[in-house]
Amino acid sequence: MSALRLIAPLPGWALTLADVPDPVFAGGMLGDGLAIDPTGGRLHAPCDGVLLSVAPTRHALTLRADNGAELLLHVGIDTVGLKGEGFEAHAEAGRRVRAGDLLLSFDLDAVARRAASLITPLIVTNGAAFEIVHRRLGHTVALGEFLMKLRAIAATADAQPRSDGAAITRKLTVPLPHGIHARPAALIAHKVREFDAEVIVLAHGRRASARSAVSLMSLGVRRDDEIVLEAAGADARAALDALEALIGGADAGLHGAAAVPERAAAPQAAAPVRPPAGAKLPGVVAAPGTAIGVAATITRRERVVAEEGAGVAHEVAELGRGRAAVRASLTMQMTHATGPRAEIIAAHLEFLDDPALAAAAVESIGRGKSAGYAWRSAIRPSVAALRDLGDARLAERVDDLLDLESQLLAALAGEPQGPDLQLPDRAIVLADELLPSQLVALDPGRLAGICTARGGPTSHVAILAAAMGTPMLVSVGTGVLGIAPGTPLLLDAERGVLRVDPPDAELATAAQALRQRRDRDALERVAARADCATADGVRIEVFANIGSAAEAADAVALGAEGCGLLRTEFLFLERQTAPDAALQAAEYQRVLDAFEGRPVVIRTLDIGGDKPIPYLALPREDNPALGLRGVRTSLWQPELLRTQLEAALSVRPLTHCRLMLPMVNEPAEILRVRALLDELTGRLRVAHRPALGVMVETPSAAVIADRICEAADFVSIGTNDLTQYTLAMDRTHPDLAAQLDGLHPAVLRLIAATAAAAISHGRPVAVCGGLASDPIAVPLLLGLGVQELSVVPGAIPHIKALIRASVMTQCRELADRALALSSAAAVRALVRDTVGARQ
Repeated sequence: MSALRLIAPLPGWALTLADVPDPVFAGGMLGDGLAIDPTGGRLHAPCDGVLLSVAPTRHALTLRADNGAELLLHVGIDTVGLKGEGFEAHAEAGRRVRAGDLLLSFDLDAVARRAASLITPLIVTNGAAFEIVHRRLGHTVALGEFLMKLRAIAATADAQPRSDGAAITRKLTVPLPHGIHARPAALIAHKVREFDAEVIVLAHGRRASARSAVSLMSLGVRRDDEIVLEAAGADARAALDALEALIGGADAGLHGAAAVPERAAAPQAAAPVRPPAGAKLPGVVAAPGTAIGVAATITRRERVVAEEGAGVAHEVAELGRGRAAVRASLTMQMTHATGPRAEIIAAHLEFLDDPALAAAAVESIGRGKSAGYAWRSAIRPSVAALRDLGDARLAERVDDLLDLESQLLAALAGEPQGPDLQLPDRAIVLADELLPSQLVALDPGRLAGICTARGGPTSHVAILAAAMGTPMLVSVGTGVLGIAPGTPLLLDAERGVLRVDPPDAELATAAQALRQRRDRDALERVAARADCATADGVRIEVFANIGSAAEAADAVALGAEGCGLLRTEFLFLERQTAPDAALQAAEYQRVLDAFEGRPVVIRTLDIGGDKPIPYLALPREDNPALGLRGVRTSLWQPELLRTQLEAALSVRPLTHCRLMLPMVNEPAEILRVRALLDELTGRLRVAHRPALGVMVETPSAAVIADRICEAADFVSIGTNDLTQYTLAMDRTHPDLAAQLDGLHPAVLRLIAATAAAAISHGRPVAVCGGLASDPIAVPLLLGLGVQELSVVPGAIPHIKALIRASVMTQCRELADRALALSSAAAVRALVRDTVGARQ
């Protein structure tokens, strides 16, 4: 049979499989082939053949060529998690297609924003029968151009295992979140080849060899489907045991535990297009503020690491030396660090000493790998696993792991850590993404602002930037990478816009506004030490939201009159076991001591499927935001709640402590916790029972706020979740960030209803969500009846100044007008037009 000629199924840059950022594809577990970094969103047939399968999520398909070669075309990496959003299939399984026929299309921009990568592998999955005799790599390819040539080879006599003996079967329910798609299919096929057995998988009335990833994918197995494994041969039982562990989750293989092959140097992609002078690039605010400066670009380079080691003893010693050097560096940094920076360094130290990472690295060294290669191989599966969780907060911890990888590789190479960049004066740093250690290494005296193409507003870099008072925008897009160094920039991290090379007059106006703001900030910091009331004498308390004891002292110094929200999750996350009552009590006491007699509101554990912890066996959930969360989780695992309440009841003086329940939906939940609290106060002989309040975060709680207030001692409105549930928009969705605005009139009406119910029952009402820190929202919240604002510590001085300049009658009138509007944009325009420059 003559060689099969494959044409490019879509335009882009042709890459080796080693360049694919996924260990299953890069390691060749699915077979040999190549990949394309696409510049178009239409996938065509690379040859004549029959379409074997189209994934239910439409991100991948398999094709059998006329010569028998089976081809997998997989658009992007981790795109199965998009659940078909942005994809459209133009052909169905079983159809005969011709080379060049359109098979599927996808929204290039939308998929690029949400997927790990757009790189699209084209794999020959039955490679034992074919060899690739030529492939075009390192070039741009147009749709339909020659890409690769295959030639059939003779099958070996022992290509299949013996099937001696009677077959044995085993039923399984597939728990994998996205079913048996490309990665699980590859790992299953790879695992079966370790045994002298033939294994068949039966599902939906069809059969497939477990040795064929394509056949497995064609079964269309989804999560919770039942499959039957049928095995025959000398190792039949052992093969079934291994597959049951793999598919059932006991084996880490389906969650990214495969070693990551060393990646070859990727070809240079086309340079990003330089935005024209005057361009406005929108982004998401990560740290508020305004900066005027010049562009300074940081690029993150992938270090080249030798794969083969120089002997096990030598490489183990090298790994120990590298870890010791990084530990010494982090420990030295810790002696000068406070607040969020100290917490991030502590997290890096925890990762560095993680026994699972160390064990995985040593195991890889035992297989002949170098210390650097082994460390990277240990880190990268954890990176993939975090990205696969679908939780934005945890996915952003990926940067911390990559940062630690970079630090240790630098130590092994004897290279300095941090970016090799001398900042110009008033530098606005531009990057694809920025690592925490890169930010810490920058000269703060020259740093004016930060703007990244990707990243999220809750990453550790964003937290550091906010703590440093450095304005930062994220998710601005690749346009920022095309800006030439030295270009004048205006970074507006209040409105979420980067202005490229603006006119001189605009820069002069912005510079004058910055000078005025600095003068104003200095005066507001002095005034913030006093309690707060409106211009007409209405007392409004301004508290702080904090996430650890380390933040408490800073909040008090900035004028906090108390803590309106202590997020206790910092005690429960990144641990292998739950914290006991003594540890929790000690941390709560540190917070109370730091607030020096001011009230402290301790929120009970707000954990769930959206923030998983390893020692809490939460059920898998398709939509964690609507599943076990907040008080639901506490009531589902009452021992965790009991321990936390015991810890809180041990602080002194207890009269300064209040307790608050997250994600309450109905009075019955409050009453159940109150009963437990009463039992504990009696058993522990506590004379004072702390006030028990609730967070109003769901529309249902706001609608029945009058009933909620009958059971609760106070209410605090969590506007972040209340907004996403009211507007039916995921607040972690990158495309919806700009529309997810708590000043939408629908949200304001729920706040108004909650405040009215609380006031009628004589209950204090607060706002502790992000809206409380938004200057535009302050007069509206006061006008709606809110009596306390709990804000991020850095916002306290300005929020207090706004309150002191407010008159309650005017705030009520403004709020009434806002409730009659139809959009958040109209509400913001109303406040700016009415209140003006004070915001």
